[in-house]
Amino acid sequence: MNLVELTEFIVKSLVMNKEDVSVKEFESDEENTILIQVLVNSEDMGRVIGKGGKLANAVRTLVQASSYTKDNKKVRINIDSF
Repeated sequence: MNLVELTEFIVKSLVMNKEDVSVKEFESDEENTILIQVLVNSEDMGRVIGKGGKLANAVRTLVQASSYTKDNKKVRINIDSF
């Protein structure tokens, strides 16, 4: 499972509107960095961010740990709603 699939699996586990989740990987200006953009329904934003950003940080930590076991690259995850 690559990092985008892992991120999508985790986020879809948290939200109510699973069909509205979009996860894409983008080129990063920084070397050895992967940028992942997560788009969720605005109703699900609180479920993904969590109280004080704890859930979002947990998602970032899990994906970063997975990256270190494979590519050893830094992962940046941006979460936004539409």
